[in-house]
Amino acid sequence: MNLKNMHKYDDIIDLPHHVSKTHPQMPSADRAAQFAPFAALTGHHESVKEAARLTEEMAELDELVKAEINEKLQNIQKNLSQKPEVSITYFVPDARKEGGSYVTVTGGVKKVDTYKKILLLTDGTSIPLDKIAGIEGTGHF
Repeated sequence: MNLKNMHKYDDIIDLPHHVSKTHPQMPSADRAAQFAPFAALTGHHESVKEAARLTEEMAELDELVKAEINEKLQNIQKNLSQKPEVSITYFVPDARKEGGSYVTVTGGVKKVDTYKKILLLTDGTSIPLDKIAGIEGTGHF
């Protein structure tokens, strides 16, 4: 600064700092937040991560496999009183993007509902019949 500008503020330079009586002073943490880096790409990292997440396409089953699954479902339905224990592999569509993944669950069968087209396990899991890719079980079903 040059001397000419210093004389310009001589009348106010020694005055006390103004403190408002109506507005409370901002906490230091909030003041610091004003100078934090600006996140122009908020959510970008999550978007990239979601795009990189892989999904599978649902495989088209051949007629032989479909017939085998239908036969097993009929046998399960005949033996429902015994609550047959099965492991079922089925396709779960992804909620956010094209495709999905195959999941295998194991449990006792409570009901085969051909009207609603679902298989209901004793733990409450509901499996769409048209998404079943395989059924394995213990005992005769």
